[in-house]
Amino acid sequence: MENPQTPSSDSIIRQASESVRAGIGIRERVHDLTLEALRSRRFDSKAVREVVQAVSEGIALGAESSRAEVRQSLADAFRGLDEALRKSAEAGQTALRQIVATGRGFTENDLKAALASMKRLEEDFLSTVTQVADAAGKTVQPELRAVLSEARRTGTETGRQVASTLTEFAQRASVASLDVTLAGLQAAGEFGARFALLAAGVLGGIADAIRKPESESSTKKPV
Repeated sequence: MENPQTPSSDSIIRQASESVRAGIGIRERVHDLTLEALRSRRFDSKAVREVVQAVSEGIALGAESSRAEVRQSLADAFRGLDEALRKSAEAGQTALRQIVATGRGFTENDLKAALASMKRLEEDFLSTVTQVADAAGKTVQPELRAVLSEARRTGTETGRQVASTLTEFAQRASVASLDVTLAGLQAAGEFGARFALLAAGVLGGIADAIRKPESESSTKKPV
């Protein structure tokens, strides 16, 4: 079940577009928007794709009339999106550690299912942005494709975080032979629900920790 305060796709598109159009603090604004949208949803592939698509569509729209240079605006926005997804992957890694540590109601297939889903995270991310780029206007399309090409060449922060997770749990499951169809198991059964809930809670904690220093500094009285 989604949080009643879950932002709609239209709202995410609008906010992402405004963030890029402003031309200031694009990376940070897109990062915060993406993280907030992710934390209010179930931790699974479907939710991640929905958020990435909405944010990417907003980024493309905003870049059409950005006050900054289009390629730079898109690159900054892409990095903000990537960093938020990296934190999502980090939350999944932490959730797995906690579940594995307890060992209750946990099987090797459960682990494989969760890892298979995480293994898809970077490709889902890049393929979704690619679809948005393909549908973008003539000003944005070649520039966003160039940003994606560079990301595929050098790798993403999300991909590096996922690789860290797979490496950590490689000895517990046959990670190299994971079948992506196993990802469907993550959405079913008690383990899937427990993993999704725990990962979402961890991600919420990460988001709160990031916002806390800002709120403390804004409320601190001058000496």
